[in-house]
Amino acid sequence: MYTLVKIELYKIFRKWRTYIGFMAIGVLVPVIQIAMYFQGAHYLEFLTRNFKDNFVFVGNLLNGYLIAYIILGSLTIHIPFLIALVAGDLLAGEATAGTYRMLITRPVSRLKLVTAKFIAGLIYTNLLVLWLAVISLGLGILIFGVGELLVIKDAIIIFAQNDILWRFAFAYASAALSMSVVCALGFLFSSLVENAIGPIVTTMTVIIIFTIFSAINIDFFRTIRPYLFTNYMSTWHLVFDDPVNYDEIVKNLLVLTGHIAGFFGITLFIFKRKDILT
Repeated sequence: MYTLVKIELYKIFRKWRTYIGFMAIGVLVPVIQIAMYFQGAHYLEFLTRNFKDNFVFVGNLLNGYLIAYIILGSLTIHIPFLIALVAGDLLAGEATAGTYRMLITRPVSRLKLVTAKFIAGLIYTNLLVLWLAVISLGLGILIFGVGELLVIKDAIIIFAQNDILWRFAFAYASAALSMSVVCALGFLFSSLVENAIGPIVTTMTVIIIFTIFSAINIDFFRTIRPYLFTNYMSTWHLVFDDPVNYDEIVKNLLVLTGHIAGFFGITLFIFKRKDILT
């Protein structure tokens, strides 16, 4: 299995589309950081405008932690497309290239073949989120320094410096699990067609539709909301609550894990019965 995963990773990283996500993050994050370097004071003033009459904010609040928090909230909305670019091609790309027959001639079962491709897709997904963490948090700290983290939700929460890094580690891990659901969904659609464009478009369409459903406050949509995986993709936000609702986080992560397992199971069922010799 180790050798199979290595082969699949080689296939992934020899394609130029694989690097679109890394390049996009590598360009967008520094642009956001540069913009915040020059305009961050105005943004922070806008962020705290409703609290200035009651609170006095001191210290380096415009720091690398705040910038990383803002970037994580902004780019996790767009990263699914970058994941779908690769996940949608994992199986459909073999059909497009006409290499299914060659794959089957190897003494490898379809179970191992699909599993290796899926693991390779998950590795790519986690590397992309790790790249986001390194360039947003690491570069942000280098440019803006460190300080307390100001989070404004229903209330103002200010986290001490020694209470921040573990939250970011948890947040990025949660974001990686959410993006793995996108990878699993794209992988599923990739098993149904013979062209990678379809799975990419379909994956993003499903995510957009589910996100809209999750945002509409109508009784019908509130009823189906718990069954939509997009409802749990922002679980990382819960890590920045005080106190942290660990029960809610664990439940959400289990739901996301269940979706990953379900999408992979359906993909395996389809692929094992797929006629790839004609």
